[in-house]
Amino acid sequence: MTSPLATASAPFGRVLIAMITPFTPEGEVDLDAAAKVATYLVDSGADGIVVSGTTGESPTTTGEEDGRLLSAVLEAVGDRATIVAGVGTNDTRHTVELTREAVRRGAHGLLLVSPYYSKPPQAGLLANIDAVIEAAGDTPIMLYDIIGRTGVEISEDTYRELESRPTVLAVKDASGDLARAARLRASSRLAIYSGDDVLNLPFFALGAAGTVSVIGHVAAGPIKQMLEAVDAGDLARAREIDDSLLPIAHAIMGQTQGAIAAKVAMAELGIIPNAATRLPLTPATDDQVQVIRTALKDAGLL
Repeated sequence: MTSPLATASAPFGRVLIAMITPFTPEGEVDLDAAAKVATYLVDSGADGIVVSGTTGESPTTTGEEDGRLLSAVLEAVGDRATIVAGVGTNDTRHTVELTREAVRRGAHGLLLVSPYYSKPPQAGLLANIDAVIEAAGDTPIMLYDIIGRTGVEISEDTYRELESRPTVLAVKDASGDLARAARLRASSRLAIYSGDDVLNLPFFALGAAGTVSVIGHVAAGPIKQMLEAVDAGDLARAREIDDSLLPIAHAIMGQTQGAIAAKVAMAELGIIPNAATRLPLTPATDDQVQVIRTALKDAGLL
């Protein structure tokens, strides 16, 4: 299934949020809260949501929980945003199972992180991608290249090989390598999405289609405005918006793990009832909560 918002240049939308997975105080997935978060994000300016990604604490959720979460978000906002299911794991067989279930439930797209920990060779990365392509049918795929978490980079030779896979449409680039991102944008048909909020502006300036954001939980509107300013050639305005987001980026991405901080922000705004995470993620400290609260107040959100 393809999102009704997809375009050739931005096949998954432009401002996507790597959405948190709300939990009850007892540690169960809170589907009502998830629907509320998704609705809030789209109302705030997001045109895409990634469920069961890193920020969704996907290593701690079961396939059954991932499926129910996807269905809840699709039901809440599926006609207003591109809903992308994170399916990547460190086991190709498990990844294929998650892929089939996400497709069955109607995901508009799939986010495929490279297998982590195992450090497979490029042939293994390609075989993993091909296995998902086969299982996904015509559902489009966004790769997720984040060397700091996976320990392995998708090489430029492998990207060239993927030119022949028509359902691989994009890459969420969290490599931190702007020069490589520029080469990919210039030489590949794949749409490039910023995977690191502190680099959103330079990614937009070099021609990225959009972002898969964490700070977008509280800043989807300004990120959209920054992207539009770059599109219009108004870099001074884009820098002004980016400057205004720096305190939020530090509060959410600079203190602790992004899922922890994003949940605190959502709880502070009253969107979710608590900031519960699953181990090994632990609650934010009082000092970290105060930094997040201050950034939200300074931004006029509280």
